[in-house]
Amino acid sequence: MKTPVLQKNRLIGFICMLSLNFASAQTKDTSIKKYPDALNFIVMGDWGRFGEDHQIPVARQMGITAKEINRDFIISTGDNFYPIGVASESDPQWKYSFEDIYTDFSLHWNWYPVLGNHDYAGNPDAQVAYSKISRRWNMPARYYSKTFNINGDPNQQVLIAFIDTNPLIPEFYKNDVYGKNVISQDTTAQKKWLVKTLTNAPKSVKWKLVVGHHPLFTATLKRRESYDTKAVRKSLKSLFDKYEVDAYIAGHDHDLQHLLPEGKTSYFVSGSASEITPIDRLPFSKLAISEYGFMVFSVLADTLYVQAINEKGEVIYNTEIKK
Repeated sequence: MKTPVLQKNRLIGFICMLSLNFASAQTKDTSIKKYPDALNFIVMGDWGRFGEDHQIPVARQMGITAKEINRDFIISTGDNFYPIGVASESDPQWKYSFEDIYTDFSLHWNWYPVLGNHDYAGNPDAQVAYSKISRRWNMPARYYSKTFNINGDPNQQVLIAFIDTNPLIPEFYKNDVYGKNVISQDTTAQKKWLVKTLTNAPKSVKWKLVVGHHPLFTATLKRRESYDTKAVRKSLKSLFDKYEVDAYIAGHDHDLQHLLPEGKTSYFVSGSASEITPIDRLPFSKLAISEYGFMVFSVLADTLYVQAINEKGEVIYNTEIKK
């Protein structure tokens, strides 16, 4: 039979354990992890709304985070301007949705955007042309690639292919809004270019990343098996598998996701830089959250770190991919 003293001591110990667990839960570290020797960049998408919705608070936090991580550049996953893109390189949207919103000095580094479907509703080539006007806007073509050194070392590099997913969607060719801007595009030429870009990467390239607007996989309720999701998956999944793409980064869905379907490629969605929409989960979802924010990628020669940051600056998810 247990003595009253023993029972009392065990009860005290149990209460202390609960208190420690509660304190641990309450003090969970949500601060961003910094990797000073890595190639650091921010990924955001679906943003240009004249500052409406949560574009301004997300932009403010982007500026804080960019300074913290000493960012090398910023990537936009498309739908840069709502609701119908820009009409020209002098469209007022450049001022009211971009220049006047992302004002922090830490965001006046290179931006590498891709085109979304809303951008195709306007003049997508005007976004290419703006590269000749803006110091930070870098879109030399509707699709392009760039190789970046890790910590300044040309023997350790990251290859990023920035693709245009809009012409890969057959339904767009009959669409009254997008049709006029996809009809001139040669999807075969783009895919041949992508294969050549991935296969001809020098030995110094440690990581192969692809950025496009439309996700191949998504837990977003209305899009998981929508015509555009299925079209880009059919067009690109086998290519990513064959040429060992490490990560595909998309927007389109207004949420933050990390998905690990069958294959080598990790799939990320970062499209909540101004608006959020409902989301569910898939069996291979690692992250599926409807929160305003963006992602931070930190790339070393043997490890790729990804952190999802909300508009309050909290790290709501982090993962690492090993070589």
